[in-house]
Amino acid sequence: MNDNLRHALTQARMRTLDIATHLAVDPKTVDRWLKGRIPHPRHRWAVADLLHVDEAELWPEAAKPHRPIGRDIKAVYPHRWTVPQALWRQLFASARHQIDILVYSGLFLAENTGILQLLAERARAGAQVRIMLGDPTSPHVAARGADEGIGPDLMTARIQNAIKLYEPLQDTEGVEIRLHHTVLYNSIYRADDNLLINLHAYATPAAQAPVMHIQAGDDTSTATTYLTSLDHIWTSATPLAQASYPEA
Repeated sequence: MNDNLRHALTQARMRTLDIATHLAVDPKTVDRWLKGRIPHPRHRWAVADLLHVDEAELWPEAAKPHRPIGRDIKAVYPHRWTVPQALWRQLFASARHQIDILVYSGLFLAENTGILQLLAERARAGAQVRIMLGDPTSPHVAARGADEGIGPDLMTARIQNAIKLYEPLQDTEGVEIRLHHTVLYNSIYRADDNLLINLHAYATPAAQAPVMHIQAGDDTSTATTYLTSLDHIWTSATPLAQASYPEA
């Protein structure tokens, strides 16, 4: 029995027939999924989108990341939304010294109250938390919105909303937010020696792009490139308190 799928249906107040209708499949097919059969990938993705959950939450055995041979690359996920929710929390909860978030908006994290509370808790415990958001006035923000197909205005609005949600964290000692004007080739989420790298691709929203889980090693490790990028962007970014930008 797939209790995770059954629970997700209940939470979404949907029936077997509703899923079958949306996916254009026989209701008996959905019944077989509930009994434990694993759907084809296209159906898993469609059901996860419909129920607003991660595929890994419904079929963890099928959504395992590809694990390449490598000393520092721990896992590769095909899309950001396939990264298990538990991993985001584990990532930040593991930090003892440093947490970095480099994004344009990072709205999916900003809207997660539990994650925001965790960031504040880690800062109070002594970790340095640095959050780098895109400057809403930057032409690179507008360009990214166009590249993703959502338009510059929506991208700007997402960042403005994220600023409002992240901003209260600045009341916690050890947390600082800055706005950057950089072209991002990837978003970076770092907790000490562990990094999640969300690669950016043209005409592809970040949530649909792959994510690499990297663990820093020596100075020649894969992570070194991204850690160097983080530090350069942080140095050139403007502290939120000193920035001038249009509010939502």
